[in-house]
Amino acid sequence: MNWFSGLLVYIVIWWLVLFMVLPFGVKRAENVEPGHDSGAPQKAHMWKKVLATSLISAILWVVAVFVITSGMIEVRPPK
Repeated sequence: MNWFSGLLVYIVIWWLVLFMVLPFGVKRAENVEPGHDSGAPQKAHMWKKVLATSLISAILWVVAVFVITSGMIEVRPPK
């Protein structure tokens, strides 16, 4: 796997993990002001979620690179 393929794998993993992490810790506002969505979170804590996403993605990326480069699964078409 070259560096570009590795980067693409990391980006795909990062986005998948982000969508899995987003719902954690969400608390809806009890007093909704006019014009605001009733389902919007009070505090999104996005920096914590981005950090958690990056750390989890890095671990999963290392596992994915190991599996791909070790030959456990074949990602190249047969010759």
